[in-house]
Amino acid sequence: MILVLKNLLSPEELASIRADLGPQAPWIDGASSAGGQAVTQKNNQQLAQDSALAIRLQQRVLQAVQTDPLFFSAALPRKIFNPLFNRYSGASNHYGPHIDGAVLHAKQTGERVRTDLSCTVFLNEPADYGGGELGIHDTYGTQNIKLPAGHAVLYPGTSLHEVRPVTRGQRLASFFWVQSMVRSDEQRRLLFELDMNLLQLRQQHGETPQTTALTGTYHNLLRMWADT
Repeated sequence: MILVLKNLLSPEELASIRADLGPQAPWIDGASSAGGQAVTQKNNQQLAQDSALAIRLQQRVLQAVQTDPLFFSAALPRKIFNPLFNRYSGASNHYGPHIDGAVLHAKQTGERVRTDLSCTVFLNEPADYGGGELGIHDTYGTQNIKLPAGHAVLYPGTSLHEVRPVTRGQRLASFFWVQSMVRSDEQRRLLFELDMNLLQLRQQHGETPQTTALTGTYHNLLRMWADT
């Protein structure tokens, strides 16, 4: 399942983050954090994740996603890898097709996080740069995603994906991974669809015996599938 999360960050928050991510920020070669398969494909810059700036910005992104009800319903997060930040511009302008490592070590928390889901938060507007689409390859073909600033896309960590070359300007984003309480993408999708339909039924008809029964079904499925 590929899901767009809208307006996670306000215009004021975005302007502040972009100012912090200027030329003075501690940018490093993005390939320094890539795994064996991805290192040959990765050509971008990344904010040093143990820097004071990165730690401060991580908390802003985490606060935004953790208070978003759609994110919680879709991801059912158990662990979240500390958000990272990257920049594509000039000669450091793309990340070729790759699949992220199955388990990553977060320097900030010391935890190992299974990458059930990937999330990219776009930090500047599509008009600010040429190219730079996030290409996600799945069973239904390739989805090319380039979202307004403050929007995010959540997608399965098992997906082959890439960032297409940035031909003009610069592309700024935050990205992270989620270990879900429900490991199966199919089970998460079923739970999400049930939750969203229950929400619509309540909005249309209020609380009824049927919505109460279906809510019980949702929680019994979650109880069956969740690992906490």
